[in-house]
Amino acid sequence: MAEEMEGERSNTKPRDLLGKIRAITRSILQDICSGRSPVLCIDRFRNYCSDATGNCFCSSDLSIGKEVISLQRECHARRLDVLLRVLLIIQLLLQQNKHGSKRDIYYMHPDVFQEQAVVDRAINDICILLCCSRHNLNVVSVGKGLVMGWLRFVEAGRRFDCIGSLNTKFITVNFNFYTDMVSVANYILVVEKESVFERLANDQFCNRNRCIVITGRGYPDVPTRRFLRLLINKLHLPAYCLVDCDPYGFDILTTYRFGSMQMAHEAKFLRVPEIRWLGALPSDSKKYDLPQQCLLPLTPEDILRIEAMFLRCYLQREVPHWRLELERLLQSGVKFEIEALSVHALSFLSEEYIPSKVKGGLHI
Repeated sequence: MAEEMEGERSNTKPRDLLGKIRAITRSILQDICSGRSPVLCIDRFRNYCSDATGNCFCSSDLSIGKEVISLQRECHARRLDVLLRVLLIIQLLLQQNKHGSKRDIYYMHPDVFQEQAVVDRAINDICILLCCSRHNLNVVSVGKGLVMGWLRFVEAGRRFDCIGSLNTKFITVNFNFYTDMVSVANYILVVEKESVFERLANDQFCNRNRCIVITGRGYPDVPTRRFLRLLINKLHLPAYCLVDCDPYGFDILTTYRFGSMQMAHEAKFLRVPEIRWLGALPSDSKKYDLPQQCLLPLTPEDILRIEAMFLRCYLQREVPHWRLELERLLQSGVKFEIEALSVHALSFLSEEYIPSKVKGGLHI
């Protein structure tokens, strides 16, 4: 199953990665011994640009160029120092077959690293240098996603039967542990917030609609996005996304579908191009007759964020209908949360809104 997710990637076994690490350090030592300044060339990726016409050739699958890190530049000296320190820690994790979090790595040299973002950048650089994903390095992040519904799987030898009990399950940090995945669900529903997830759980939504529900509890982490990608690859189910009708909700939606710029080098293994926007749409406020008290004015920050999103090339090239909805959001001058639909009834979301939209194909 892990091999399916990695697609065209190869040589990501610990033995192969340790060989690559030795080759990098050997090259740096040879440069120093020969009196040359060590140089590292790191590919750079992006999953979108600011060509709003969409007439570009952006692809996170291809490098847009290389960044050269050299001791000849003073600003690169510390960055190279950090990268090599993190590389040494990763080497130990692989040799000892242990796992560590990004936070663990930070606290091994807090006086040198100074902030977590420095470690995060080094780990991303190392992933690009070694042509692998973060989990291949035995570096894990704390999984915060949740899943429930018509799903059964084995994780690290333990069987989880969400079909029988309809229990909520935390999404773990290492998708390599998932095997024997079985489901009789009709679709997958991704919801932005834990509060909506809990509302659906209380209403026994999965039991009544034979589906799987996932939440990343806000902006989704890597394990949640990998798990969703794995579900779709394995089960071949349609996926719908339900987010707040505001710029942050829209950004979360695009993160699921296109990936994030920060993780552009892994976007092809994380993005879910099959996902459809179920709601909440700007037009829903009138369609479902939301009272004025449920609508909030867009803030200046919201407006700036929307205007910046308009420049993302993939909106025009791949989902122009999403862009039209974003224009409607800006023109309306108001936003609202998913929970605002509960103004009609506590279970309106689970009994009316979602089922009618899925059955009627009212998604974009």
